[in-house]
Amino acid sequence: MSSITHGNLVIGQSGGATAVINASLVGAVEAALTSEHVEGIFGMRYGIEGFLREDLIDLRQQPSDIWPRLLHTPSAALGTCRYKLKDGDLERAVEILRRYNIRYMAYIGGNDSADTAHRLVQAAQRANYEINIISVPKTIDNDLPYTDHCPGYGSAARFIAWATVDSTMNTISIPSHYPVKVIETMGRDTGWLAASSALGKYTEADPPHIILVPERPFNAERFLTQVEAVYRQLGYVVVVVAEAMRDEQGQPLGAIGQVGVDAFHHPLLSGAAQYLVNLVIKQLGVRARFDKPGDLQRMASNSISPVDRDEAYLVGQVGVQALLKGESDKMVTLIRQTDSVYHNSTGLVELAKVANVVRFMPDEFLDASKTMVTQAFKDYAQPLIGGPVPQYRTLEQAKVRSIK
Repeated sequence: MSSITHGNLVIGQSGGATAVINASLVGAVEAALTSEHVEGIFGMRYGIEGFLREDLIDLRQQPSDIWPRLLHTPSAALGTCRYKLKDGDLERAVEILRRYNIRYMAYIGGNDSADTAHRLVQAAQRANYEINIISVPKTIDNDLPYTDHCPGYGSAARFIAWATVDSTMNTISIPSHYPVKVIETMGRDTGWLAASSALGKYTEADPPHIILVPERPFNAERFLTQVEAVYRQLGYVVVVVAEAMRDEQGQPLGAIGQVGVDAFHHPLLSGAAQYLVNLVIKQLGVRARFDKPGDLQRMASNSISPVDRDEAYLVGQVGVQALLKGESDKMVTLIRQTDSVYHNSTGLVELAKVANVVRFMPDEFLDASKTMVTQAFKDYAQPLIGGPVPQYRTLEQAKVRSIK
């Protein structure tokens, strides 16, 4: 625990923006505004990359009505970045912290942002500069360890669940046109987001029929057999694939669309759906197409889950409260309670346990085929999306008798 009593606070947003990341910013600012220990409240423009340029704004000078409006605004109001600190940056970062008398920092982000926060803590300790730093979690990938789930995931999962059902309605209306549809989701190296496509699946015939997640390597023969079986039964097939799906040799299916790596050396992939479409056309001779929601899945304001937004606010608020209690080098976590009504409490975990660590979907969330989720996954994810996906009605096939 730190003995800091007064100082300035800086808040940053990092990594991929989400539909609710600004709720965490609002929670953090409003917690700081009520504290007598926080003097200046600064915002980093474009995360740690902007901080190194001393691109800071005064959050105390914002109009008071901006915070309730930002609560419902998608994307990152401060701007974000994907920047990996270099050794030379650490010394400069500490010098800036010292010059602006910044004694508290809340950094909102995912795995890579936790790494940034952890390294800043270590650099400040080496420089004998006292500062408390907390990581506030967010990621649509839902892959942070030691937390039940990640703010941002619930809204993205809601979007994917609804989009899968809605897109399928078009396929059903004219199945002879493109009977096989492949929907590609984000999610980096895990299948949490792809799996959420099943939250609107109420019967075996409902979409999706096949979900491909990185937790199980792709086998082309097995996939084609599944596609052909569903096609023969229903006359159409809906497949959902995670962008980082890999084959049995570890090669990403989307390698054909790889456009390099980001600052943390994560491959920038785009092409898994295209690969599957080409495979179906070539091997089965069936027309196929793909949908790629892209940034909409992480940013659609009309798909914000109220549960997700409230929890995003909560972790921002709790993060600053923890700073003021002397906590540092930790990330806020969500802890699901076992009561019949869904709710969470919060906790803290050391950043050394979180930085650059990936949480994969557990085995019990996938069925024996590993291409469909179990009820256990639905029980886990359903409360996060803020309400059930509608089960659409279709016309009864009561044919008119022929007139002779």
